[in-house]
Amino acid sequence: MSKVQAQTKSVKQLLSGVKYGIDVFQREYDWGRRQVEDLLTDFENKFLEDYDSSHEPTAVSQYPHYFLGTIITVAKNGKRYIIDGQQRLTTLTLLLIFIHHSREKTSGIFDVAPLIYSDSFGEKSFNIDISERRDCMDALFQRGEFDAADHPDLSVRNLSARYGEFEEIFPETLEGHALPLFVYWLIEKVNIVEIEAASDDNAFTIFETMNDRGVNLSQADMLKGYLLANIDSSDKKTQANDEWRRQIKELVNVEAGAEEDFIKTWLRAKFADSMRERKAGAKNLDFEEIDKFHRWTRDNAKKKMGLVKTDHFYEFITRKIAFYSKYYIAMRKAAQTLSECRETIHFNAHNNFTLQYMLALAPLTLADDDVTAWRKIRLVTTFADIYLARRMVNFRRSGYGTLKYTMFNLTMEIRDKDTEELRDILLNHLSGMWETFEGITGHNWGTYALNNFSGRSIRYLLARMTAWIEQQAGKSVNFRNFLWDVKGKSLEIEHIWADKYLRHQDEFANEYDFRRTRNYFGGLVLLPRGTNQSYSDTRFEDKVEHYPKENLLAASLHPKTYEKNPNFTTFVKRTGLPFKPHTEFKRADLLERQELYRQICEQIWNPDRLLANN
Repeated sequence: MSKVQAQTKSVKQLLSGVKYGIDVFQREYDWGRRQVEDLLTDFENKFLEDYDSSHEPTAVSQYPHYFLGTIITVAKNGKRYIIDGQQRLTTLTLLLIFIHHSREKTSGIFDVAPLIYSDSFGEKSFNIDISERRDCMDALFQRGEFDAADHPDLSVRNLSARYGEFEEIFPETLEGHALPLFVYWLIEKVNIVEIEAASDDNAFTIFETMNDRGVNLSQADMLKGYLLANIDSSDKKTQANDEWRRQIKELVNVEAGAEEDFIKTWLRAKFADSMRERKAGAKNLDFEEIDKFHRWTRDNAKKKMGLVKTDHFYEFITRKIAFYSKYYIAMRKAAQTLSECRETIHFNAHNNFTLQYMLALAPLTLADDDVTAWRKIRLVTTFADIYLARRMVNFRRSGYGTLKYTMFNLTMEIRDKDTEELRDILLNHLSGMWETFEGITGHNWGTYALNNFSGRSIRYLLARMTAWIEQQAGKSVNFRNFLWDVKGKSLEIEHIWADKYLRHQDEFANEYDFRRTRNYFGGLVLLPRGTNQSYSDTRFEDKVEHYPKENLLAASLHPKTYEKNPNFTTFVKRTGLPFKPHTEFKRADLLERQELYRQICEQIWNPDRLLANN
């Protein structure tokens, strides 16, 4: 084998003046939201160890380096082909594009565009250059969005989805004054070792050597070994081992990696009592150290977990883990499939609120019967459903990094509480939320609208609202009937107004004001993809004639929906919602519709639901 060349490079050095390709036999870009969140959290934690708000950008030169790992490349046809490392490099490129767009809002940010693409005699090409992804990457770079819903390439769909989540999951602690310094740290202080192979065979030999040196024990295996080693009785040790294997099998059947996710979630829910402060020089505490849960358990077995005698270790596996894993598995299954009485778990999972499992396990105790345990879970997940909706309509992020501090503090507050105490704590948190102003809708409601970053939230809220209205009117439908990912039922956001300023210029001083108002929440409905496209430029007076055959939220614009439709009219009378038909749709009509949507949201996400769950 030829001599291996390995060089440590900064992100700036790695992505400057080099073209990277990926062979067709390489796997797709398949990182999910969780992997991107984990990467951003690692960056955030490491950067904040040294950052201080008094620092100038020059101070970053003294920050220590951060090692991101290795990549393997091979030179062919004027490019360096990535054999191992495309997930990280692609995600770094998406992050750089997000930073590029952030320059419009924050001054002093280094121009990262040359790390994303290069220009040779007017011909632009991306530094990670894959032909199937060029249209998507170009759209993300130019406009910050790309509609990949029906794109045949999985990588393109994932690229679009992951980029669309950056606005929500990018850590707030890295914004403002910190952002320009973070960018310098990212491109100058984050290091990657590039192993340059001489040929494909050489590269794959290196790859196999790095990844095929025996089978490493997982954290779960090491934890099991520690727990079983502290059980003296051979019979009990065998029983505990059998029980452990049964639980792990059930967890793995839910999803790969669920066993380690469960253990981390449960330890944080029931035993952790500290979290790293968000300031320079802060040290990792329980919440962070539980990432290495086998080590944390060993270090805290006696002091925080009450594991002293051999029977404690035996019961820890056979009673405690068995009890809590049962409910964790049931919640994870409910997250995947919409099921009766567990809908809120599914709603929260759709919104990527993985912290709901930690919250839901916190109040459970071994003394709880099944009815009590599920009552507590419903209270917590209903609270989360309302909490997330409130943040959505107030343009607040709900990513893991943004909410983990708040949710961990709440976790400690509700730990081991009975049902009434739990309900009162959750209601108190909702009543004290800064978002609350006249219920779910905060001070931003009057201008709550569709924009580049609210699309997913508005799509979700419309689906919930549409399903709720149909259900209240006696139809057998559910939330998933109005999502875009149901086979054969792809729905889109439809603007009630066509994008035709001249039709409305008598009511607007300028085109900007028209477009802003056109995007108001009350000016939107959901329609099937083909229907939406066929109506797009039609006048309201013409398109509304087609609405009665669509869902009731859209159909409620037409007078026919209020004729010979007793289920709908009874629902309107019962709820007192200000539904009304519109023969025309002027600015005043749209604002009335905005108020209607506000009141619908008030009823769907009413905190009184927690009283009903008691």
